Amino acid sequence: MKTGKSSVRIGALVPLSRPGWVEAGRHLLAGLDLAVGEVNGAGGICGKPIELIVRDTAADPRKAADAVDELAGMGVAALAGEYHSVVARAAAARADALGLPFLCASAVLDALTEQPADWVARLAPAQSHGWRIYADFLIGAGHRRIAVATQPSVYWASGTRILRDHLASRGGSVVELDTRTLAAEALCEELVEHRATALLLLVGYPEPAASLVRAVRGDPRLAHVLIGAPAGQPEFAEWIALLGSDGAAIPFLRYLPEHLGDFGVRVEASLRERLNEAPSFVAFEGYDTLLVLAELLRRDAAPSADGWSQVTVEGTRGKIAFSRQPGISTWQWAWPPVQVADRDPHVHDRFRVLHVG
Repeated sequence: MKTGKSSVRIGALVPLSRPGWVEAGRHLLAGLDLAVGEVNGAGGICGKPIELIVRDTAADPRKAADAVDELAGMGVAALAGEYHSVVARAAAARADALGLPFLCASAVLDALTEQPADWVARLAPAQSHGWRIYADFLIGAGHRRIAVATQPSVYWASGTRILRDHLASRGGSVVELDTRTLAAEALCEELVEHRATALLLLVGYPEPAASLVRAVRGDPRLAHVLIGAPAGQPEFAEWIALLGSDGAAIPFLRYLPEHLGDFGVRVEASLRERLNEAPSFVAFEGYDTLLVLAELLRRDAAPSADGWSQVTVEGTRGKIAFSRQPGISTWQWAWPPVQVADRDPHVHDRFRVLHVG
């Protein structure tokens, strides 16, 4: 195990500045920090405290890869974190090349690495798993003519493909609307023309997502259209602060059980106090990530490439264990709980569970 003189160093990759999603990064770091304090309070790792060394990725893949090199040079024993899938890909490739354990907390791209990776594991469900559950929700709610507002991105393109394939097998169809060429008002015209009953926001936040929500909500011809955000934007308080009532009743994916157990309830209370708001599922991912890495490093002073398969941890959202899954290039927790939820239009800080995967 690579350590400092009196501590076990773990590197944390977190988006803490724009254009990264800063609120997601803040929740991810809160979970990591809370778990570090609790693990250290219980004796640390083999008597040594964990030292968390944080680097801001700012949603920049190159910056993330450079941070992996820097942290490896500092002697970290493992890496944790990252929210943005494209950024996590860069970090994962570099970590695997260096033989440095990296547990990705939140990124969901199935192909997190181009080749099968021995040193990389993931807590979040693969995109194909979660987004198929979202497609099942749409079909169950009676939506078969789906429009997706898109921007160029490996992540959004992958999501569109998953939705199109899964919906087609169930009698649904997907039309893609490119926000590079369609302003919000023109996109509304396309929704009317295609007789879409649902619009999914596969675009950046706050823009153009916020403008699209306002335009659709403000068009009486589209009062029946469901707005959806499978990537999870409405999970965060920033969303509802920006959009108000327009931001409610927009279903999204979140990776929480319908009801937390005693352990999860205790951690939720601590995270709420630390964040001064309700913790998102990303905060729980951060907490669980650190618990897993602590167990990995306790078990083996020099973790091997297949060390992930030996780790089992009781996390905040269930028992965590890793395996190889078809089509997924990393070690994977199969599976975290998945639900489709939205914000209650009448009480914005209350979530409604609409579908459970």
